[in-house]
Amino acid sequence: MIIEVLWDADKKVFPHFYVLVWYSSGSDAQESDMQIHKALMDINESPVYLLLNPSINHAQKDLPVTIYESELHVIDGIPQLIFVRSSYTIETVEAERISVDHVAHLKPSDGGSAATQLAAHLTGIHSAIKMLNSRIRVLHHYLLAVQKGDLPCENSLLRQVSSLLRRLPTIESDKFQDDFLMEYNDTLLITYLAMFTNCSSTMNELVDKFSTAYDRHSRRGGRAAFI
Repeated sequence: MIIEVLWDADKKVFPHFYVLVWYSSGSDAQESDMQIHKALMDINESPVYLLLNPSINHAQKDLPVTIYESELHVIDGIPQLIFVRSSYTIETVEAERISVDHVAHLKPSDGGSAATQLAAHLTGIHSAIKMLNSRIRVLHHYLLAVQKGDLPCENSLLRQVSSLLRRLPTIESDKFQDDFLMEYNDTLLITYLAMFTNCSSTMNELVDKFSTAYDRHSRRGGRAAFI
C-alpha cells in the first residue's frame, strides 16, 4: 500500500521518528478519512486525527482545529470504528508567546507609513477590547443565571469572579488618576508636536516648489510674484 511505502521511505531518513498524528482539511470527518485512519493503524494502533477547517468564521473564537480519536463501537451488532472528538488545551511557554507577539507586530518590508502602523496598532487594541467585552458578557450572563437559579452555584468560579472585581477599585485611586492624566497629556502633546512637524515639513516643500517655479520664470524675463 502507498502509505506503507511512504512510511518505509521516511524511516530511512528519520529512523527515530514515529507516526503519532495525521491531518487533513475540511469541516467534518468523512468516511474516506476513516479508511486512511485504518491504514495508519497498521503503523500505530491508536493514531490521532487532526482536522483543520479552512473556512473563515469571524464569530468563532476558538482555533479551527478538531482532534479525533477512534473508538470501537458495536452498531447493529457489527463492531465499527468511529471518530470521537477529543478535548485539548493549548499550552505555551514564554519564548513561544514572545515569538507569536513578534510575528503579530511585524511591519511591512518598506517600513510602511505612520498612518498604516497606527492603524495596525489601533486594530490590535480594538480586537483586544472586543474580546475583553465578550468575556465580560459571558461572566455577566453566568452570574445572572446563577442568581436566577438556572445554573448551579460553583464556589470556585465565584471566587475567580470576585478576584477580578477586587482589582477594579484600584482604577479609582488618586494615583491612578494622576498617572492616567499625565500619560494622556503626554500623548496629546506628542500628537500635537507631530502635527506641527508635519505641517512645517509640508509648508517647507510648498515654499521650495514655489521658489523653484518662480525662479525659473524670472530668469526668462517675466514678472515674479512677491510674497
